[in-house]
Amino acid sequence: MMTAFSIPVAAMELSGSATIQDGDTLRIGEQVIRLIGMDAPENGQDCERNGRSYNCGATAENKLRSILRDGVICTGDEFDDFGRLLAKCRAGDLDVSAEMVRSGWALAFRKYSTTYVSEEDAARSAHVGMWAGTFIPAWEFRAAKWEGNDAPDPACPIKGNISKRGRIYHTPWSRSYSRTKINTAKGERWFCNEGEALAAGWRAPFR
Repeated sequence: MMTAFSIPVAAMELSGSATIQDGDTLRIGEQVIRLIGMDAPENGQDCERNGRSYNCGATAENKLRSILRDGVICTGDEFDDFGRLLAKCRAGDLDVSAEMVRSGWALAFRKYSTTYVSEEDAARSAHVGMWAGTFIPAWEFRAAKWEGNDAPDPACPIKGNISKRGRIYHTPWSRSYSRTKINTAKGERWFCNEGEALAAGWRAPFR
């Protein structure tokens, strides 16, 4: 989730192979990167096409993975309050955010930037990606999931799970959220926001 403020830093450039979290978040080495100017469906989000539901979040994630298959270069000069570098990334000659929006698997994140509005307009006109059916914007999906959680304390719905893969947190819009059970006797716990989970040593799931 994009947050309302960011922390300026000296310009950073990172390059190499990327691990993908979802359609707008990746990791190079140990640094998590949030693509700027766009917002992709969450990996637990479904859309509709031809009268059928499909996991558009997973499709967006796979689209990003295919764009980055030969590596990526990311440049940014701000961190959000979750420690993610807010960056513009390129894969060869492609602006990654532009390509995600142009292909219909992300929207221009107008709350923060109008950079990719023309790409969104083109995708809508061409009925490509999510525009081939119906969907709700990811920011509305996240808000609904956050409000509709069934955590013991509704204000703290993030699940801090411990497994053989380590300490991983799951937000209410995560693909694994509903099947993740929290056992506080094992040291698992609930968090009120992602920053709190990160500070306690948990990480987001990456694939």
